Amino acid sequence: MTAAQIIELARQLLLGGVGTLCFGILFAIPRKCYLACAATGAVGWLAYQLAVMLGVGAVTANLLAAIPLTLLARVFAIGLKAPVTVFLLSGIFPLVPGAGIYYTAYYFIQNDNAQMAASAADTVKIAAALAIGISLVLGLPMPKPKRPPKQN
Repeated sequence: MTAAQIIELARQLLLGGVGTLCFGILFAIPRKCYLACAATGAVGWLAYQLAVMLGVGAVTANLLAAIPLTLLARVFAIGLKAPVTVFLLSGIFPLVPGAGIYYTAYYFIQNDNAQMAASAADTVKIAAALAIGISLVLGLPMPKPKRPPKQN
């Protein structure tokens, strides 16, 4: 890996974290969760960028990015005693295929059925990859946080 690629990955890590943090602030997540949400989004986006840099397709890259993102969301949920959805929904934000949804609607309005179908198929594949990646990790048993013993 070249120095330029490492610098680009660091830049993408920062931008993924900032974008996720802004999304979390916009949707009023608790303040104690700001940095954890930013870290979750940054890790997911970095995993996606690494996969793409290594030549993996967009669908597989999204699947591979959703796995560490969801695992980190679960860890933060336990550590900060917050719902996993706080971290998961904020963290998945950079990976959502917004451009694909936009172009599907655009081609639909332009009455370009071939382009619309291709764009819709790619968008659905990416959304399914994200859902599968999330489901794989959420289906794993996680240790319960240790509680102090009850005082009599």
